[in-house]
Amino acid sequence: QVLLVESGGGLVQAGGSLRLSCKASGSSFSGNGLGWYRQAPGNQRELVASITSYGSTNYADSVKGRFTISRDNAKNTVYLQMNSLKPEDAGVYYCSLRSDYGIRIGSWGQGTQVTVSS
Repeated sequence: QVLLVESGGGLVQAGGSLRLSCKASGSSFSGNGLGWYRQAPGNQRELVASITSYGSTNYADSVKGRFTISRDNAKNTVYLQMNSLKPEDAGVYYCSLRSDYGIRIGSWGQGTQVTVSS
């Protein structure tokens, strides 16, 4: 069982930046893809960015050009750099393991709250 711990959320003004981190325990990290998901109040959890085990990335249209996902296998950590934040980017952000075919694996972490003031 892989334990995921997200951090880095907070309150930021529109146009600002945040960098989220997700540290994973266990041996499954480097062999799997990873994803960052966002859940706003009243909305379903949605995938905003993903990275495969070999480093290929993909982004939701709403965050393309503003968010960057990266991973450091030596640290068992995946990052989400979020720039030019908008109020609609607010929500709880979660990371998850994914297969390289896009299937989510395992349990969720506790998430980290992002609030963007206008």
